[in-house]
Amino acid sequence: MTVTTTTGENMSLNETMTVPVPMTAYENGGGPTAAAPHFWQGAFIGDEEAGRRLAGLPAAVGAALATVLETGTVLAACDALASALLDPEHPVHARLAGHLPEDEDPTALLAELGRHLGRRELTRKLRRELGSAAPGRLNRPDAREAVYEAWAPVGMVAHIAPGNAATVAPLSIVEGLLAGNVNVLKTSSADTLFAQALMAELAALDPSGALAARIVVLRFGSSRQEWLRLMCAPADAVAVWGGEAAVEGVAAHVPPGCRLVEWGHRISFAYLTADAWSEPGTLDALAEDVCRHEQQACSSPQVVYLDTDDEAEVFAFAEHFAGVLAARSAASPPPGAADADREPAEEAELTTTELVARLEEHLGLTRVFAAADGSWRVMADTRSPLTASPLHRSVWVKPLPRERMIATLRPMRRYLQTAGIAGTRTDTAELARTALAAGVTRVTPVGAMLESYAGEPHDGVYALQRYSRRVAVQADPARFATTACLDDLARPVVLPVPAGPLLGKEEVQERNGRVGRADAELYFHSGGSTGAPALSLFSYDDYDTQMQAAARGLLAAGYDPVGDRTANLFYCGGMYGSFISFFSILERLGGVQLPLAAGPDHWATAQALIDRGANTLFGMPSYLWQLLHAEADALRAYGGLRKVFYGGEHFTPEQQRTLKDEFGIEVVRSITYGSTDLGPLGYQCTESSGGVHHLHADLHTMEILDPDGDRPVAPGETGRLVFTTHARRGQQLGRYVIGDLGRAVPGRCPCGSHAPRFELQGRTGDVVRVATYFLNHRRFLSLAEEQGGHRGELQILLGNGEARERLTVRVEGAAGTDPERLREVFLAGYPELRSAVSERLLDLVVEAVDGASLDRSPTSGKLRSVVDTRR
Repeated sequence: MTVTTTTGENMSLNETMTVPVPMTAYENGGGPTAAAPHFWQGAFIGDEEAGRRLAGLPAAVGAALATVLETGTVLAACDALASALLDPEHPVHARLAGHLPEDEDPTALLAELGRHLGRRELTRKLRRELGSAAPGRLNRPDAREAVYEAWAPVGMVAHIAPGNAATVAPLSIVEGLLAGNVNVLKTSSADTLFAQALMAELAALDPSGALAARIVVLRFGSSRQEWLRLMCAPADAVAVWGGEAAVEGVAAHVPPGCRLVEWGHRISFAYLTADAWSEPGTLDALAEDVCRHEQQACSSPQVVYLDTDDEAEVFAFAEHFAGVLAARSAASPPPGAADADREPAEEAELTTTELVARLEEHLGLTRVFAAADGSWRVMADTRSPLTASPLHRSVWVKPLPRERMIATLRPMRRYLQTAGIAGTRTDTAELARTALAAGVTRVTPVGAMLESYAGEPHDGVYALQRYSRRVAVQADPARFATTACLDDLARPVVLPVPAGPLLGKEEVQERNGRVGRADAELYFHSGGSTGAPALSLFSYDDYDTQMQAAARGLLAAGYDPVGDRTANLFYCGGMYGSFISFFSILERLGGVQLPLAAGPDHWATAQALIDRGANTLFGMPSYLWQLLHAEADALRAYGGLRKVFYGGEHFTPEQQRTLKDEFGIEVVRSITYGSTDLGPLGYQCTESSGGVHHLHADLHTMEILDPDGDRPVAPGETGRLVFTTHARRGQQLGRYVIGDLGRAVPGRCPCGSHAPRFELQGRTGDVVRVATYFLNHRRFLSLAEEQGGHRGELQILLGNGEARERLTVRVEGAAGTDPERLREVFLAGYPELRSAVSERLLDLVVEAVDGASLDRSPTSGKLRSVVDTRR
């Protein structure tokens, strides 16, 4: 099996390379079995082969780490797996359900996993824990310094999984993959083969094979100490779940310098103020926390503390809560018989704890309320120190006045995790601070102790940071002034291959109506230069990602955050995004900004530029052209303008020469290439000119397709630009036909970047069919400049004449162009136009007009290159 993928260095955007696609383990001989219970880099193997491969584990780890795992690859595979897990009819769902323990509800457990593995949740986790959705790229934390930082994998992470939670092991591997590590997981010999099967499904969803190369899942008992030693020997971090004995057993095999990440047993408690425990619903919520997962989670309450030192209140509360717990247990009985699924040691601990508590009743220290069948028990105890519960719906009730909380709980700080607090808003704030000071790592409302959120710290730390290293590279500021991301000089970015049908603007607008409210946080309208303004939706996280990318592109184009004083002259208002976007971009770059916006008072704008010492202009070419010529005398006398970064339209070569010759401007460059729907798509470097841009390859893949079909054009040929974005949390914008034409630029750019290049060749709307011929606005513009000496704007107006169609070329009269001379140039240099006129199919008119009378978008101020009024 093979796939084709967009490549980087020395290949055009539509050239392809062949990459092996790993078959799923089910296609390659079936899933995990008792004879082949180990999953090793894409294949299920038996004990003998696993032992042989363990001896060569260091070499296998080194080979895997020699290749790059893009965060986008992990996110795409996890998101695809999440969709399968949430669909009970999906074949993956059925295959995995067969590997779950009999007492697990397959649909509920797989759905829980699916919710954790979705792109939205994992992207949020990455941003919370590592600060970015692509934390592994060496970017500048401060654009004003040539210092690059990233989160790098520690290398190899050995995961020693617990035997009581089916989801913990695979989620730990996903965390290791998000950090870029090779992951070797040990599951218990008593566990099912669920983790192996799930990881095989995940690996199969990555056609590149990069995920499979970083996943090994072994199933063996703790008595096989030699296997444990071989597994830990090449590790850079060892993550272990369990109590002190389990951690000590693994620690003996951890090599010097290796990071030991302990996810040990923890104790959690609920804390209720007097007002709270009498409120309706508080005890029901507490009972829910006690019953969920049979208290097997570290966040389950084992003790209920009351803000009192009155023993009578403690006993009365326990009796009342026992009734609530009994009702809750009756409504949601424990799985199976009350004691059928318990180990003998668990049953012995339950019996012993209850018997001792009943004996202490004679001393006035305790009081026990329990179900006759042993399915639950509430044990009141007048002594405050924390006591572990025997679990299985067994809970202590103890007094603990708030002023004694720290003294009582701090001795157990190594074991504390969650405090579920019920009280007034003021009580909650005060008690949360006190509990945290005592050693608690998380505080929740009662009833939500077992709830979690994406990116939540675990036991007081971020897991992804424990599996990562913060690394930095300092570079020569002079040599790396325009290098925003150091990785672009080292290697191309490889993102998942685009798939699916082509999308147009209509389909994207229809999809906008299905975007969830959580992801529709920022609304923009397009400029409407090619039709009615279209709506675009962003989450704030996605917007930030886009603005960071555009900021990197602007740095590559020669923007200097230290020396440039920038006037932001893009249009503002009407939900148009340019002004606010470049405000955000300059904010991220730390550049000096004059947020003026485009306006009709050119004199006031010019005075602001002069008074505030602006040397750099951001804006639309048509507006900047009007401003500079309207206030030419003042701005020439000022002589301080040095750079122009433009967007939305193009400055022609003749216009650029005018800016440099008449106004002393040294740099005229595209500020970005993008769209309101997709955000920034490309950027210019200091070696780029005209319509040549680099692709933002860390955000998008691009195809160049034949104008008439879904097939690539020949290398170097012009075609439709089709983009797939990989960095959107709330929307899937794949294979979007944006409406622009372009061609791939072969070879690596002289700037050194591996990011692919392309050259814009106009919009599909710039090519119009008139009088049976296809005519291109850009052809008119180039003829006007190169042979007619025109230096201003040019617009084509199509209409119906009395006898035939009419094509009117409107040129800016202030540019000093002779309309009759231009008409001769067009007819001489454009054979198709000459034929249409000579065959009396078309009337050609050239007229000089004031630039302000040209038809423009009311929102963005963009010049409409073609205005078609035909009916």
